[in-house]
Amino acid sequence: MKKKVLGIATILSALMLVLAACGGGSSSNSSGGDSKETSGSLTAVGSTALQPLVEAAGKQFQSENPKAQINVQGGGSGTGLTQVQQGAVEIGNSDVFAEEKDGVDASKLVDHKVAVVGMAPVANKDVGVDNLTQQQLIDIFTGKVTNWKDVGGKDEKVTVINRAEGSGTRATFEQWALKGETPIKAQEQDSSGTVRKIVSETPGAISYLAFSYINKSVVGLSVDGVKPDEKNVATNEWKIWSYEHMYTNGKPKGLTKTFLDYMVSDAVQKDIVPQLGYQSIKEMKVERDADGKITEL
Repeated sequence: MKKKVLGIATILSALMLVLAACGGGSSSNSSGGDSKETSGSLTAVGSTALQPLVEAAGKQFQSENPKAQINVQGGGSGTGLTQVQQGAVEIGNSDVFAEEKDGVDASKLVDHKVAVVGMAPVANKDVGVDNLTQQQLIDIFTGKVTNWKDVGGKDEKVTVINRAEGSGTRATFEQWALKGETPIKAQEQDSSGTVRKIVSETPGAISYLAFSYINKSVVGLSVDGVKPDEKNVATNEWKIWSYEHMYTNGKPKGLTKTFLDYMVSDAVQKDIVPQLGYQSIKEMKVERDADGKITEL
């Protein structure tokens, strides 16, 4: 009988050891799950102003996560918002709030602000002007001024290049630079890169670009004596700017969430963002809502 009791005690002790081991294994597996390599693919479509930043961040993310694939395409903010709403892509890139786009149900989309982009009027280098008043800018884009000599420049015809309907850059420019005025019908382009090329090669040309696209091939114009730079954007002294939004259809999960978290990490905000001419959302001194209301931070 004594031997039988001892045998039962031995079995119970062994079972307790096994259960303890199983509990430890579960904790280890949970920890190990957090370190699984990121994999899968996602597509981000929309704003061409935001495209260079997402492409650069995507390449760096892929170098750190070789099993992940980040596909980035342009097409304009309207396209991005429409496609993410339809579920055709994981992320819709936009220069404007979803609430500002007709046909988009903003209540179904989740906004992820990843940067701020300043935008400026740009002209061909031969126009002889580097500053305009806001009213002069409005008069040029609405067709009231057709020669650069009328605003202090060369005796040269003004050629307006516009962005296409659906462009977030166009919507931002019309709202904040043109005070809501509708520009004249003119040549329209879908791509910021194409706009820059045309302006640089066309005497008398004027258009507008995100800071990230402005280089020595064109002239970035000041407005009312205020220079288009990040310092002035941060305080809203330069008013032609917008958030760069990456919208998802509902709360993001999996690779989409991981990549969006990466977009606001120091690896992107402190390094890639300023290198490409964008502004970190963490450096803004003001906040602007979808109605245009400014709040100091």
